[in-house]
Amino acid sequence: MTRQCLCEPAHVLVIPCGGGSNCGQTTSEVAVRLTDEGVGEVFCLAGLAAHLPEMLETAQAAERICVIDGCGLHCARKTVEHAGLTVTDHLDLSAEHLAKSRDFTRVQQNVFFVAKLAKQMLSEPPKGVTSE
Repeated sequence: MTRQCLCEPAHVLVIPCGGGSNCGQTTSEVAVRLTDEGVGEVFCLAGLAAHLPEMLETAQAAERICVIDGCGLHCARKTVEHAGLTVTDHLDLSAEHLAKSRDFTRVQQNVFFVAKLAKQMLSEPPKGVTSE
C-alpha cells in the first residue's frame, strides 16, 4: 500500500545521506530499494535540515527512523538529531568496510549488500542509537 501524501506517517522512515561519493549515492539507492520492497519509506533529509514543520511532524509520527550514512562523519544522523528526532536505526557504510571514493561504477554492486544489512537490522527490535 502506497501512501497518498508524503506528509502521511509511515511505520519506518529511511533517511539516506545522499552525499557526493560512491557511498553517499549508495545510501540513496538503498533507500529507494527499501521503499520499492515495502520495508520503509525514503524520506527527505533536506526537509528535516530546513526544519520544515510538515516534515518534522511526519518524522515524529514514524515508529522508526533508519538513517544510512555513507561515511563515518555521520552527517545524516547528526542532521536528524539536530532536528530534534531520535534515530532508532543507523548504518554507517564505512563501518561495513565500503571505501568512500569518487568512483561511482560500483554503486549498484554495493546496493544489494547494504540493502540486505538494512533489512536484517529492521527485522529486529531497534537497539537505539547513541550520539557521539
